Amino acid sequence: MPELFDQLSTRSALAKIGKDFHHRGWMAGTAGNLSARSNSIEDCFWITSSGLPKGQLDKHDFILMDLKSNDVSQRFYENAKPSAETCIHSTIYTLFPDSRACFHIHSVDACIATSRITTGQQQMLLPPLEMIKGLDIWQQNPEVNLSLFENLLDVAEISQQIQTRFKQTTPEIPALMIRDHGITVWGNSIQQTYNRVEIIEFIMSYLVRSN
Repeated sequence: MPELFDQLSTRSALAKIGKDFHHRGWMAGTAGNLSARSNSIEDCFWITSSGLPKGQLDKHDFILMDLKSNDVSQRFYENAKPSAETCIHSTIYTLFPDSRACFHIHSVDACIATSRITTGQQQMLLPPLEMIKGLDIWQQNPEVNLSLFENLLDVAEISQQIQTRFKQTTPEIPALMIRDHGITVWGNSIQQTYNRVEIIEFIMSYLVRSN
């Protein structure tokens, strides 16, 4: 049987996923970030250190963040800093307490797909493909929207917009898209989150090729 990511230690699984996503072109250079809740320390999550090439991660390239205080609880290198988008991960874990992992990647297809959406539009209608079942949508010909946010230099402002909108209206699927930037996906396990990233990217590739 294949070794599932949830059978590995949290940091080892995240490092392996970083290499996988880099190989696919979804985490080029130092782009993107991966996080997962700690299995042993309550209200804490591990997240990639800032500025590291994701294709070369190892289990020491992660920082433990306290979800309540937003302070660093543990790091393996003195100069290691949490990802600039840590606030988005923290927002997702706070809004969705059952979530155990949150992945943010940059892909060409996702950027192209959103470039075709009118500026200011807050939803992106997804095609009713069979693959949508992988996002727990079990309907015939579903009309499902992916939440869309504008790309801002101030990441904290993006995080605040996510919090405000999702508190008012629960997203239809466990994912969001930042225009011209990339997708953020979350799930109840590391493996489920990994699977959902693949589903969303399949749909993004379909949108690009079908237009």
